[in-house]
Amino acid sequence: MRNSMFALILSGILTATPALADWTLDPARSHLAFVSIKANDVAEVNTFGKIQGTIDGDGQAVVTLMLDTVDTLIPIRNERMREFLFETTNYREAVLNAKIDPKIITDMAIGDIAQINAEGSLSLHGQEQPMTLAMQAAKVDAKTVMVASIKPLIVDAAKFGMSDGVEKLREIAGLASISKAVPVNFVISFVEVPAAAGQ
Repeated sequence: MRNSMFALILSGILTATPALADWTLDPARSHLAFVSIKANDVAEVNTFGKIQGTIDGDGQAVVTLMLDTVDTLIPIRNERMREFLFETTNYREAVLNAKIDPKIITDMAIGDIAQINAEGSLSLHGQEQPMTLAMQAAKVDAKTVMVASIKPLIVDAAKFGMSDGVEKLREIAGLASISKAVPVNFVISFVEVPAAAGQ
């Protein structure tokens, strides 16, 4: 009898606790950019045309960049970066993973802003390196959360085996230098995914 009562109470608790939502990236309202620095002090902003991502109910966030959509605003430079730096024939994606507390997002009211610090990793060019993310999340409406970096991620090409690619770009462009470390900033909107029927 006692076991049956315990099972009934536990069932009631689980039923009353809402499942944490899944979220998917809205590409129309998301943007990621990195700044390359050449000739010591010439900075250029570069972006990607295709980005996708999710946050699942456990707080596992994944953002994927399609490297062959890199956009430097100069077509020939796009081609060179795809061929010599990213080597997109062999490495088509860069994937940023991070684990956050899902209740931070779930418990936010519309208009709330929260700071999120998360440990994660970046997979790029066949290598994986740890990353620490400092972000700010804002609940835009009932179904939308916007997440933005408040400190840039510093991506060092040397740590991802891309030094030769940077040097090749420098030679082709006839530059004195191209920085191997670049800051990366992002503003990403996630939209709540409707629960499947029966859940």
